[in-house]
Amino acid sequence: MTTHVMRHGETDSSRKYLVNGDPKRPVHLSEDGIQSCGLVWHTLPLRQVSTWLASEFPRARQTASRLMGMPEPGPVVDPQLNELDYGDFEGGPFLEYAAWLDRNGGWRRPPGACESQREGIKRMFEGLQAALEHPSPRVVVCHGLLVSVLHWCRERSDGEPMPLFFPETPYVQPISFDDEELLSCVKSLFSELAAELETARGAQGDAENSRPESEVDVATFDRVNHPHAQRDLPDA
Repeated sequence: MTTHVMRHGETDSSRKYLVNGDPKRPVHLSEDGIQSCGLVWHTLPLRQVSTWLASEFPRARQTASRLMGMPEPGPVVDPQLNELDYGDFEGGPFLEYAAWLDRNGGWRRPPGACESQREGIKRMFEGLQAALEHPSPRVVVCHGLLVSVLHWCRERSDGEPMPLFFPETPYVQPISFDDEELLSCVKSLFSELAAELETARGAQGDAENSRPESEVDVATFDRVNHPHAQRDLPDA
């Protein structure tokens, strides 16, 4: 039983490295993105696919429909496969978000966002786990971060910690797993994130305890009152 996971086709936004984590924005495939969908027919037995899944985003659903060769019925849409919520960085350059991420780490939620990078990765892998409940072979059309993390899971060295940044994955190029390998990858990632979160909580607690009382009061006030305040670290 096999699952093929791939990034959607190119869009004008992704070509310009602008982030789009809001599925309500009408970001569709570019002409190059549409043409690239035809190349997958030479690399995968698409006519044998039993289940097609995609995120809520127009570019993912459009890619899946192009690969299916028919507009209806469309793919199974799972919001767990969605792109990250970028909050106030929505629509802006990826490098601005990346600079913020580098300063704040993977467990902080960007201003205006409902999830951190690490929370988003966990949610995406929950979507992959749910995909295994559908008949095989399956094709999952999602976003670059999920595919990049899958490549890292497969190629990582023993004891290698998860990086904050991953190499960009190509458009519409599948990475394939049998069910046993994919479940092992999901289990390993969940364990990695749980350990990371405990470490991050410990570091946050040490930092809070080492601050002067007046400084802690100011930090607490900022978190509670600022309209775009950083949220506390999430529960596991």
